[in-house]
Amino acid sequence: MESGKYRRHCAQQLSEANRVARLTRCKQLLKRYDDSAVDFIWFTDEKVFIVEPPFTLQNDRVYAPVGTKKRFIQPSCLLCTCSTLSKFVMVSVAVSKMGVTELMFVEPGVKVNGQYYRNVLLSQQIIPAMEQVAGDIFVFQQDSAPAHRGDRARDTIQLLQRDA
Repeated sequence: MESGKYRRHCAQQLSEANRVARLTRCKQLLKRYDDSAVDFIWFTDEKVFIVEPPFTLQNDRVYAPVGTKKRFIQPSCLLCTCSTLSKFVMVSVAVSKMGVTELMFVEPGVKVNGQYYRNVLLSQQIIPAMEQVAGDIFVFQQDSAPAHRGDRARDTIQLLQRDA
């Protein structure tokens, strides 16, 4: 039986402290709301998907008949031009017991900071998408992504309270 070679891929693993902290926060959230309100809680998250990984020439080979010298191979076969940076797309979605919003795509090349999060993602995409599914009554629970917290967290809270 022939065995194959496989490359290892890095993946994030939760530490025990992270797991306990998340569980504690979830239990605190559930204590805030009675059972009937839990259906109206919406959660959002963003994910970066790599569409085209950077190209590596490490294992890219041109095959030629035995004895063929490199100078006799077409230059176009030996030349590979490509980007050294990954092409990716960032997607956001909101979920609740009531349903799921459509996927929302972040504009390519945009840095998702607090201002972009509030002015574009929340105001133009996330809140209208949640309202389309839930109507006017819902609870929006954010995670602790950098764009959601920090010095500008107050601005985000004010925006959400103003829209309420």
